[in-house]
This record gives sequence, C-alpha cells and structure tokens, in this order.
Amino acid sequence: MTTKIGAHVEQTDPVAEAIARETTLVQFFLGDPQGYKGPEIRFEGGAAALRAAAEEAGVDLYVHAPYIVNVATTNNRIRIPSRKLLQQHMDAAAEIGAKGLIVHGGHVNKDDDPTVGFDNWRKAIEATDLKIPLLIENTAGGDNAMARHLDRIARVWDAISSADGSEDVGFCLDTCHAWAGGIELGDAVEKVRAITGRIDLVHANDSRDDFDSGADRHANFGQGHLPADEFAGVVREAGAPVICETPGGAAEHRADFAWLREHL
Repeated sequence: MTTKIGAHVEQTDPVAEAIARETTLVQFFLGDPQGYKGPEIRFEGGAAALRAAAEEAGVDLYVHAPYIVNVATTNNRIRIPSRKLLQQHMDAAAEIGAKGLIVHGGHVNKDDDPTVGFDNWRKAIEATDLKIPLLIENTAGGDNAMARHLDRIARVWDAISSADGSEDVGFCLDTCHAWAGGIELGDAVEKVRAITGRIDLVHANDSRDDFDSGADRHANFGQGHLPADEFAGVVREAGAPVICETPGGAAEHRADFAWLREHL
C-alpha cells in the first residue's frame, strides 16, 4: 500500500497547490486561523466550485480548524464562541466535500480541574452536528493541555466515548507535537491506537526543538531533531494519509515527500 503524502497549503486554490506538489492530498484553513469571524471560502466560485474541482482532479481535501478553537476551557467567553466556530467550520468543510476537520485538543486554565476540560469535550461533541469526521490533534506544549500527554488523551477519549456522535471523532497524530510534547516516537502509534482505536491522519513534521521541549516549531524533514527511523516508523505504522506542515512552498514540500518516501 502506497502512503498518500500531501501538505498544508494556501487556501485560495488548494487544487492548484496539490497539482504543483504532484499530490492528491491537501490541508488548508478556511478563512483566518486566528479569528472568530467564521469560515471563508476563498476559492473562485465558492464551496460548490471547490468541491467540483477537487473531485475532478481526484484531490482529497482536509480542513484545519482555527487555532483559537478551545472547546475544553472553563472560560465561557472562549468556550462558547469556540463551539460556534467549530460547527461553522464543520458545515463549511462538509460543503466542500472535505474528508475531515482537524482541531487541536485545547487546554484548561492553570488552576482548573482538568476533569472539567474532559467533560467539556464530551459536551462539545454532543453539541456539534458532525457531518464529516472530526479529528482531534495532539499538541506540543502546555501543562494544562488536553491532548499533549497520553494520559490526558486517554481521559478525553473516555469522556467523549459516551457522547452521541463519538463514532465520528477520530485522531490526528502530529509527529513534531508528539516529540516536543514528550511522547516517545518508538511506540507512539501503538500507544495512541490502544487509547483511541484509530489514527485517521498523520501530521508529519520534523521538530526544530528537543524532545519534551514543549515547543511547536516544525522543520523540514532531516533538518530537525526527530530520529529519521522513528519518524518514518510512525508514518509506516499509522498507515493513514499524511499531511506535511513544513516550511516552504511546492518545491520544499516535494523534497519532504521524497525524503519521507526514501525512508519508508
């Protein structure tokens, strides 16, 4: 089985970006990744045109939710708009025919009981109309993060497993975040699968920083701190589509694809 490898691209014309990278798989934002304004389809002709263009070109689309979405927090002024934003992006991603919507695990405040954050995830799943798979991504930093450490990921999964719609919740494993977050890569896939039962997408990223640094800084393949064999091992064992979120444009991404294929 050939692993599908694509990249995170600029959102104006994701299909052209896929063709430039000689891939059939891209991820992008819909609108501002740091704003609450809601999704925006920048493709000429809107959602229907993007869906048709992707289908015609045989390109799979994935959408990354805004970074500011944090459905776990106890802060109502963040949690409530986050839920609204998540639903808006879910609707827009479904409209363009995306294969999944990726969202970060979020965090609670320093003095909060993390149990509240896990239960807020359950409530968010129940409150969201999941039209396509929602893929929760592990994150690199923060002692109060919901999805940095394996024990926290397990508690999120326990909480959401009782929610209506939980069968449409999947997992996105980010290699840089795992490394920077202190998850050993050697058995990461096995341990994540034991918790979630599934890995739906891999974010393949080298890391500019050291193991357990908590720093979310992606590097091009072979130019960071990830041991090449363990990095490739995660991709191989996960057996899921791969998105590279590495610096640069089409040429740099094609070089990363080639590096990864060589090591697989």
